[in-house]
Parts: sequence; structure tokens; C-alpha cells
Amino acid sequence: MGVFKAYDIRGIYNQDFNKETAYKVGYFLPRLLPCKYVVVGRDVRMSSDEIFENLCKGINDAGVDVWNIGLATTPMVYFATVYLKADASVQITASHNPKQYNGMKISRTNAIPVGGDTGLKELEKMVNELEVKPVCECSRGKVIDKDIHEAYLNYQKGFLPDLSNLNLTVDASNGMSNLYVKELFGEHAKYINDTLDGNFPGHEPNPLEVENCRQLMEAVKANGSDCGVIYDGDADRVMFIDERGRFIQPDYVTSILGYYFLAKEKGPVLVDIRTSRSTTDYLKKIGATDVHIWKVGHAFAKIKIREEHCIFGGELAGHYYFRDFHNCDSGILASLIVLQTVSALKKQGKTLGQFIDDVIAYANSGEVNFKLENKDGAIDALLEKYSKMNPDRILDFDGYRVEFPTWWFNVRKSNTEPYLRVVAEAKTQEELDQRFAEIKSIITQFS
Repeated sequence: MGVFKAYDIRGIYNQDFNKETAYKVGYFLPRLLPCKYVVVGRDVRMSSDEIFENLCKGINDAGVDVWNIGLATTPMVYFATVYLKADASVQITASHNPKQYNGMKISRTNAIPVGGDTGLKELEKMVNELEVKPVCECSRGKVIDKDIHEAYLNYQKGFLPDLSNLNLTVDASNGMSNLYVKELFGEHAKYINDTLDGNFPGHEPNPLEVENCRQLMEAVKANGSDCGVIYDGDADRVMFIDERGRFIQPDYVTSILGYYFLAKEKGPVLVDIRTSRSTTDYLKKIGATDVHIWKVGHAFAKIKIREEHCIFGGELAGHYYFRDFHNCDSGILASLIVLQTVSALKKQGKTLGQFIDDVIAYANSGEVNFKLENKDGAIDALLEKYSKMNPDRILDFDGYRVEFPTWWFNVRKSNTEPYLRVVAEAKTQEELDQRFAEIKSIITQFS
């Protein structure tokens, strides 16, 4: 797999790509996205400074300025793209991947993402095939520092709830959320992994892996917290632990956002193709005029949420999108809104865990990964079997979601890793176990 993915540029630094790649991305980016300046931010990974230096050199050699916002969360770069009226921006990050990875997330005007089908393939072709011809020294761009920390902090404070009745524990994963969490939550939270460290000594910065949440689970119970909050490496994703120390499956969190938003305004909501019926049924019950199911990934979600005029959206991976945040995702913004609901529930004598228990109406497998070579063969075999069983409907984007009256499954190829991913759900645990065993037996024939 190359480093130009469906959503971004990403891989192991100095193995899958290097500083020359970063330079060429910088040089050709203004050709892809004509602009007077490019906003650039970066995470704290050990390779980010070198990538930044070479990316900027390439942009400057194309005759374009860099507006450097320094260390940044990825949502901070989205904010800066709009706030600074930029026609192009880059966040240097590998998000939740292990420390040896790095990459670049590119956006255009109004923080609209540049994905595989919206420019990245074209940029890859330029990088691989075109000749670099730097402009003369007199036309070279410059790197200009822009401090937007306070502007973005003040924007986030607009969503900050009264936390005085809550006891919180926050795991910043040694990542970019450390730029803001203490200024937002202050003394109302206890903190772990609360220093910026690109070696991620606490745990890998991927909270979707429950093992990386163990520290927080134990801390929530030890602190008697109402909620635990954990961000990924670049703070565009967030996950939650309830008061009992239980990991909350992220698509259930979309229900909490619905509780907040749909009480204020009825309208459409976006979810991804893996989302639980527990969540979609709940959203419809409390006022979602439509629940649009769409492809996985921020490059797809941000376009769809605009097209369908959705109030907000949520994904199983812990990305949450907001119309009022330029249709972009933000882990910190999502956590502020969830905590407004947790605070309101506590005043009613109800806990976060009790709320989630009331939402869950189906047994769910979670997303299970299968590493195998013949992924297409496995998908075709599953479709052949289950399409003959008179399903209610088949959604045929991003793999397949095959729905029956009492159960459904989604099978899809990962866009970023060599896995076939499966989610299944049924009305009872017994049926889920039976159906998942059938699916697994078919897939393992192709391993």
C-alpha cells in the first residue's frame, strides 16, 4: 500500500516515505490548490519537525508562503483554515498510529478535506512524475508564524459546560489535546499522560483499542469519576469511559450527541456504515428527520454532511462532525458537548452508564479485524451467501452492509491497514454468536 491513502498521506517515516516526499508534496500542493499561502500545523511526533522543514521548503520553492501555526491539534488546523481564510492547509500527523508513523492531512478552502478522490491521487501523480523547478530566490515564499492559540481556545470555550457538579478523569495520551485540556477543564478533572511526548510513553495514542484505555478505566474507578475522557494523538477523536470503568463503544456516543442537539433542533444526522441499530433507532425516536448512513472516513463524511445539511455526525472510530464547526471533526469539541449531557443527566439522578444501557437494544460484535490476503474473495463469498437469504436491504458502498429483520453485518476493507473488518449485530446474543460464527467460517477459508 502506498502512502497516499483514501483520507490522507500516511506511513512509517523513512520507510514508506521520507523528507523528499514531504518536499515534493509541499512543492506541488499549490499547483493542486492554487493559493497565496498554506497554513501548516504539526503534531509532536519525533519526525514532525523534519517533515515540517521540508514541506515548507517545497511550498516556498513553489513561490508560496507558509503560515505556521506551530504545534497543533488537527481540528485546530481545520479552524485555522477558515479563520485565516486559507485556500490550502496541511496538518503533519499520523493521528492514532504508533510513534514510527507520520503523515499529512490536507484541506482546501473552508476546511474541505482533500481525499483520494478529491485531489490526493492527482497530487500523488505530480509527486511521482513531474519535475521540480524552484522559483528564483526573489520570488521564493517565506515561513510566517501565526499564533491562533487564544482564538481557538476562545472558540472552544463557547461550548464549555458548567463542570462544577462533575468529577472527571482525562487521558491526553501524551498527544496534542494537551495543548488545551487543562485550560478548558481546569481543576474539575484529574489528568494522566498529560505531557506532550512523541514517544507516547503512556500507551499508543489509539483509544479505539480498549487496551490503551486500561489506565483510564482504573483511574476513573480510583477517582470515583462520573466520566473518563481519552483523546487520540492528534485530538480529532475521543472516547469515553463510564462511571463503572466501562469503555463506551463510540457509535453509542452519537446517541449522546443526539440527546443534546436534537432537543434544540430536529434535523438529519450522519452515521457511518458500521453504526449500531441501537443508535440509529434512538436518533429517529428523539427527532432525527433522517439518519444518513455513509462511508467511513473524514474525507467522505465531511462532504456528505454538507450535502445532506446534517446537524452533526458520528463514526464508530470516534470521529464526531459538527455543522457548527465547518462540518469538521473535533475530539475536544465532542467531549465538551458530551459532558454537557453528562452534567445534565447527573442533575436528574442518572449516570452516563445508565443512559448508554437504555440506548443499547442489540447485541453487537464491535469491529473485528481479519488479516488475510484474498480480501475480495472473502467479501464476494459473503455477499453470494447472504444476498440469497432475502435481506431487507444491501448497502453497497464501503464494502457491504447486509440487513435482515433481526440482524445485520458490514464487511469492508480497511483504507489504511491490511485488514478485512467486520461488524455484526443481532437482537439477541445467541443469534449474534451464531451469525458471527458463520461469517468467520467463510472468511477464514480465504486466509
